[in-house]
Parts: sequence; structure tokens; C-alpha cells
Amino acid sequence: MASDQEINSQRVKQLLGKPGNGNCADCGAADPEWASYTLGVFVCLSCSGLHRNIVQISKVKSVLLDPWSSSEVEFMDSVGNNAAKAIFEQIVPAFYYCPTQKDCMLLREQWIRAKYERKEFQLVERQEPYSAELSEHVAECLGGRILLPKLTRNYVKEGFMEKTGPKHTEGFKKRWFTMDDRRLMYFKDPLDAYARGEVFIGCEENGYTVLPGLPPNTQGYHWQFGITIVTPDRKFLFACETEEDQKDWIAAFQTVIHRPMLPQEYAGKLKMIVNFSLGSFVDRCFSSLKIKFDSVPLKSGQ
Repeated sequence: MASDQEINSQRVKQLLGKPGNGNCADCGAADPEWASYTLGVFVCLSCSGLHRNIVQISKVKSVLLDPWSSSEVEFMDSVGNNAAKAIFEQIVPAFYYCPTQKDCMLLREQWIRAKYERKEFQLVERQEPYSAELSEHVAECLGGRILLPKLTRNYVKEGFMEKTGPKHTEGFKKRWFTMDDRRLMYFKDPLDAYARGEVFIGCEENGYTVLPGLPPNTQGYHWQFGITIVTPDRKFLFACETEEDQKDWIAAFQTVIHRPMLPQEYAGKLKMIVNFSLGSFVDRCFSSLKIKFDSVPLKSGQ
């Protein structure tokens, strides 16, 4: 007579025959032999290794080699790849590239983290604002059907530059920049899901201008071809690796600065300022609380 363990082993193997479970939930590879028994999905060997990087969310087992409990098998049966996809991929932006088994591990890991760790495709507010707006627009135009799985964002300009902080005393750091009309966003890495910050590029009528080079006595930069963006509030300093990059970025900035602003662009600027101010206010509040707590003397024995 078969033991409970043998019965469970056969049951979990049979689940691979259910629709959707015959391919890896993350990269689409055929015949997955691993599963996340906390997420309820079947995955290939490569993706199972990436799931081990998010052990607080996903725990994996071999379908063929590891023992399975009855409760684990029942959970896998209640979820499965199709149901999990409906949850974790319900609002994937049209321009977001979904990697396959042919792509590098870095792309696949970012995809897995975006789905399960950051839950970007369940809540619109967890996506970058420009991503959310575009995905909603495409979904509306196409009746909810995403027809362009590899659609890319048509940025005015993108590439690496160096930047320094608002006091101009910090060392310059290499960052990946994307210019989405009047929004200049910067990332630590081109594959990062979220921008580290952004600069609003207004028009010359409002006091915005771009100049080649850096102010005198500027220090800490490695690349020699500087750019200074002058705004009503401050100067933003950047450095390019080549003179050609410098000219291209200046041309992109000038194209935007020389164009009068539209009413909706003023609204976009205001929204960015409010979000930044709110974030700064929260940071100051937490810092103040920390100072107060740190300054409270502890009694003996505490």
C-alpha cells in the first residue's frame, strides 16, 4: 500500500499536467521540475535558483526529488501558474519586456523581483508614474488587450552622465539618465525599476537655460565635458564622457527649454514638487523622532 508521502509525490507530479503548469511561470521554459510552495507556481531549475534570492517570499522544492506534505500539494493545486499569473501580472505595462529562458539571469531576476517582491504589477502606484500612465492609456486604447509585448519608451535622450548633489561639494557619481519630455530622471543602473530622482526641465521664459561646461572651482568630476542646467531655484551640474555626448545632451535640453510650456506641464511640475516636498517632510519627521528618542536618557539596567 502506498504511503502518504508517495501519494503526495504522485499528486504534485500530476499537477504539472494542468493548463499553464507545463511551462515555467517566470520564463516560459517547458517542463518545469521545481515549484515555489509558498507562491503556488511551477518553475524551471534556473528560475528556482532566482527564487532562492527572495526566501522571505518564495520557498522552492523539487517536484521530483523532495518530499511534499498534503497541505503543500493542496496549496499548489489551489493556485497553479495560470491563477498566479492573473494575480502577479495583472497590470504589466505594455512596454515592459517580459524575459524568456533565452535572456540573461539579471533580466530574469529583475522580472521575478518585480512580480513577487515589489508587486509592481498588482498596484499601479508601485510603478513609476510615467509607466502607470502609459500602461493605462494603452490598455484603454486597445480595450485591455496588450498587443505590443516589446514596446519601448521613446525617450528624448538617454545615456550615462555624472552628477553631483545640490551643494556641489559631493563627488560626482555616474548615473543612467532618461529624458522623458520635461522629466530628466536618473537611475543607478539602466535596469533599475525606480528612479533615484528627477529634474524638471522648464522653458526659457521661466528662467531655465543650459550652458556648456561647469562653474569655476567645481571639483570631484571624472568626465571632462560638463553641462550646467540653470533653473530659478538652483544649478544642476552634469559631466559627459565625450564631447559628442555633451553636444547631444545640450541639444536635447535646448529643444525642450526653447519650447513654451503647456498648462498640463505646469500641473506635472507642481505634482513633482508636492511629491518631493512630502517625501522630504516625512524624512525630516522621522529624523526628528529619531533625535528625540536617541536623546531620552535610559534608566539603569535598560
